[in-house]
Amino acid sequence: MASITVIGVSGEERLLEARTGQTVMEVIRDAGFDELLALCGGCCSCATCHVHVEGGPAEALAAMSEDENDLLDSSSHRGGQSRLSCQLPITDALDGLRVRIAPED
Repeated sequence: MASITVIGVSGEERLLEARTGQTVMEVIRDAGFDELLALCGGCCSCATCHVHVEGGPAEALAAMSEDENDLLDSSSHRGGQSRLSCQLPITDALDGLRVRIAPED
């Protein structure tokens, strides 16, 4: 199990427990952050689960796929630490991860 910090668009910050096997998107959605739309449900076919990785063990994140990279290109809020939260599986190595939900495009 890992603890991750999620910062909402409104600035609300919460420390959440994340089970191995979940994705960061599922953790955020299950915690009730309405700002994360996740319209495709984690199929990597939209960019509505866009987050910015702000700290923690970023080197332990899964590598970005070409599909994820292409979808992030459609966001006007893309930055150097942008990721789709549906593409980030939780592992124990992600304990301490900090992500901020990106504003909606």
